[in-house]
Amino acid sequence: MSSDLNEVKSVSLSEEGSVGDRLGYEKDSKERMPWEHYLEEFRKADPKEISSRLSIPYDEAEKSFELPFLGSVYYISWPDFHVTHKEDKKGFYPLEEMVYARILTIRFLLGGMKSHGTGKMKTYREMPWGEVYLRQFDGRCIKRLAFSYGNRLKAFKAVMEHIQAVPVNHGDLAYEIEIYPDYQVQMILWEGDDEFPPSSQILFSDNFPVSFQAEDMAVMGDVIIGALKAFGKVTG
Repeated sequence: MSSDLNEVKSVSLSEEGSVGDRLGYEKDSKERMPWEHYLEEFRKADPKEISSRLSIPYDEAEKSFELPFLGSVYYISWPDFHVTHKEDKKGFYPLEEMVYARILTIRFLLGGMKSHGTGKMKTYREMPWGEVYLRQFDGRCIKRLAFSYGNRLKAFKAVMEHIQAVPVNHGDLAYEIEIYPDYQVQMILWEGDDEFPPSSQILFSDNFPVSFQAEDMAVMGDVIIGALKAFGKVTG
């Protein structure tokens, strides 16, 4: 178990906006370009190369990739990145609804690699660039998870079972989800009581640095928690 597993930074939950907003995830810079830039790069890309590099199916007749994301299967057209889903019982499809989920995914298609983790899970801090955006990640992901579900373990369990997440033996309640093929995320909760507030942790499979940069993973946590809240509305 990670040495940082119980560590939760004290960052205000009153900060406005998502991680993506505050990291300038769509702003023009060398590392974070607007959606139009990613879409243009996607249009120029070779779909067969993407399919081979990520080991995901590409239907040449339909000009469409098949990609699992948070437990649902999506079809992403090339070259225009039109997203549809394979019908299931999830009731909400973040890759169709959430702009940052789409940005994460187009970046993954453009620069990601097929990779298997060793089985070890790591905190954000333990990643090679772990101090980058740590405050944002702790505030909008770690603390937000605790704030949203730390005193609502039944609701957390219901939404995780709804998306068929896998229970893991951490904290008071924890589940593992696969955001992209072979990239696992664990969401861990410790319930609050009269003496201590609820706390949480998010762990990533150790292969994440192969395909994702610091800002991707900070935004990823925000996307997952936002998706869980939307799934929760479906489950009632």
